[in-house]
Amino acid sequence: MNIIITGGAGFLGSELLNSLLQQFPNIETVKVVDRIKLDSHLVTSNKVHSIVADITDKAELENIIDKDTTHLFHLAAIVSSHAEQDFELGMLVNLKATENLLECCRQANPNIRFVFSSSLAVFGGKLPAQIDYMTAMQPSSSYGTQKAICELLVNDYARKGFVDAITVRLPTICIRPGVPNKAASSFVSGIIREPLKQQASNCPVDVDLPLWVSSPNSVIKNIIHASQLDSKQLSGFRTVNLPGLKTSAKEMLACLVKLKGQSVLELISYEKDESVARIVASWPQSMNNEKELALGFVKDTDFNSILTAYLETQKQSKPIT
Repeated sequence: MNIIITGGAGFLGSELLNSLLQQFPNIETVKVVDRIKLDSHLVTSNKVHSIVADITDKAELENIIDKDTTHLFHLAAIVSSHAEQDFELGMLVNLKATENLLECCRQANPNIRFVFSSSLAVFGGKLPAQIDYMTAMQPSSSYGTQKAICELLVNDYARKGFVDAITVRLPTICIRPGVPNKAASSFVSGIIREPLKQQASNCPVDVDLPLWVSSPNSVIKNIIHASQLDSKQLSGFRTVNLPGLKTSAKEMLACLVKLKGQSVLELISYEKDESVARIVASWPQSMNNEKELALGFVKDTDFNSILTAYLETQKQSKPIT
């Protein structure tokens, strides 16, 4: 296996890197491609090569993707609120770079398993109480629109045999270690992570707003599972909604209170951010994942199990910022 991970120097990419190295002894190389160098403590094997590159520059990608490449995990993106604020940058990184990657894979080796990370943000408008894999995309943000366009491209490249591709729509991932980012969903991790560090955090949406979430561990397992599915199982539209669970800020904070006591809520503010609330409220609040679970994808049981797993992880490793 010769693997490429775009956005590999970030939290999700580095977690994916570690999991791949543990699960697949037949890996020959992993090229971690990002705008910054991979933290040296994450380079645990001579199989790992950290490459600083601009994925919007096709010429640079042509020197990275070659005929020996077997898998490409495309995680790099300009996140939701950032893409909404900077339309041009979002189009360049989220759309143009994906086009470049697909075309370079097509030229190098059409058998490359291309795993594209998409988002719940491709949905919007008046959604049913529960969506499934046939629910139409109607994004309510520039980020969601860019991801939706990429999904169509990924599927068409796969349909034409240019690349062996699959798209995975990620739930909101929590609890992420580190610090807040520019994602509209950043608060979902923040309202738990920061109080656990005795730091203040704001909840910018209604506490009862349903949220569709998944733990980092389950998301990583599902991304890897997508990379190993037999192509015969991917007939039709090659997009899956990764399983998650329905929760809310209210339920999450109740779990935190059980752990730390009522006083922990003094660190939480509730100053509403209309732009963030509008984006998050446009996302699906529940999904029917029968198809995905039948294909072998996994889900978390409840938010308390996610919180427990996060605390165990923090005991064992240094947070990635």
